[in-house]
Amino acid sequence: MKVREMTLDDLPGVLELEHLLFTDDAWSEETYRDELADPGGTRHYVLAEEDDLLAGWAGLAAVGGQGDVLTIGVRPELQGRGVGSMLLTALLDEAATRHCGEVFLDVRADNDRARRLYERFGFTAVGVRKRYYQPSGVDAIVMVRESRPGDVPVRRGVGT
Repeated sequence: MKVREMTLDDLPGVLELEHLLFTDDAWSEETYRDELADPGGTRHYVLAEEDDLLAGWAGLAAVGGQGDVLTIGVRPELQGRGVGSMLLTALLDEAATRHCGEVFLDVRADNDRARRLYERFGFTAVGVRKRYYQPSGVDAIVMVRESRPGDVPVRRGVGT
């Protein structure tokens, strides 16, 4: 399994999985194109591959010393095999490189697997966005991870 930066050429596969995983609130192709264009240099998207198979992808926004995990998606048949951990590690490495003191994320209140992953990485719940995910009306749990002394990028698996 390797993690690399995502490109526009990756969009067809990402969009296919996006609609499979996030049926009700999937991002559009236009949204991804805008995110990847990133004229301000605040975005960072990565992709995990296994034998040229798209395993998952993730995105980070980082500006002003704060990071936000924008999305993480993992192919259903590969969930529970460490792909999400690899992707989150890549995002947190990038956040450390960009000197983010805090990294935030929103997670669906009904996504226990993702919440456990984030907790293992030191994220804690700090709030709730009521009925955030539409049209389902599911709440979002807002989580934050504060940087700790000695946090440095480890780049495990990125570009290998």
